[in-house]
Amino acid sequence: MQQINRFVLLGDSMEAKIHELIEQSPFKVHVVVEDYKEKIPPIGVREDEVFSSASVIKVPILIAVLQKLQQTGGDLYETFPIAEENIVDFSVLTEQKVKSATLYELLLWMIITSDNTATNVCIDFVGMEQFHHYFRAFDLKATKVQRKMMDFERQQQGFDNETTAADMQRLFKKIYEGELLERKWNQIAVDILSRQRSSESLKRYIGDNVKIAHKTGGLDTVDHDVGIVFSDIGDYFIGVFVTEVTNNDEAKQLIGAISKIVYDTYRT
Repeated sequence: MQQINRFVLLGDSMEAKIHELIEQSPFKVHVVVEDYKEKIPPIGVREDEVFSSASVIKVPILIAVLQKLQQTGGDLYETFPIAEENIVDFSVLTEQKVKSATLYELLLWMIITSDNTATNVCIDFVGMEQFHHYFRAFDLKATKVQRKMMDFERQQQGFDNETTAADMQRLFKKIYEGELLERKWNQIAVDILSRQRSSESLKRYIGDNVKIAHKTGGLDTVDHDVGIVFSDIGDYFIGVFVTEVTNNDEAKQLIGAISKIVYDTYRT
């Protein structure tokens, strides 16, 4: 809790407190909070600005893969080879020298450990050029998959994976309400997102017993965490996306502090 105390909070309302944290931050912050039971008012800060998605792009990739399986009658447990060109760092599959995996294993590792090799195989499964059609059907206005994971050469050419806070808000609302997938496929998505292993941001200052279906994303200059917080008194969406980052740990602390304000307000 000591890190939270570095922020001076003067406002009384949740929105005022969040705005004070943002104003004190040296980074650029994008925030959306939406209460699915309308207990607290929604909050949006820079929600329509486009930014580098980092690994939160893996959430719409997850939903696109599951929707393709649903539409084609595909097998979640079909095994796929891991091509040499898809093997990259920051991957438990790469570390273990895994040569093939089921789609379920690929999706699981892609989300819970943000596995980049698994993600690249999933991108090939859908087809890079096909994501536009899926995302348009998901009502995502600015989200794009334009490069594979760790393809920094393509990134330097101006092709990055992008999204907005508002797009993530819309996507998670559709996941929560089961609008995009049949029940069995949607349950798989929520289950995988709920097994996310990273707890350095949204979960940083709240209890381990809190269930959050979420995805983190980070690069040298960005830190994100976005998802659904499930509560016995209702559920809410929170997405905090920090760009122009010069200190990743401070950015994670900021995300945690904003998350704690929302959680405490919701529980009051």
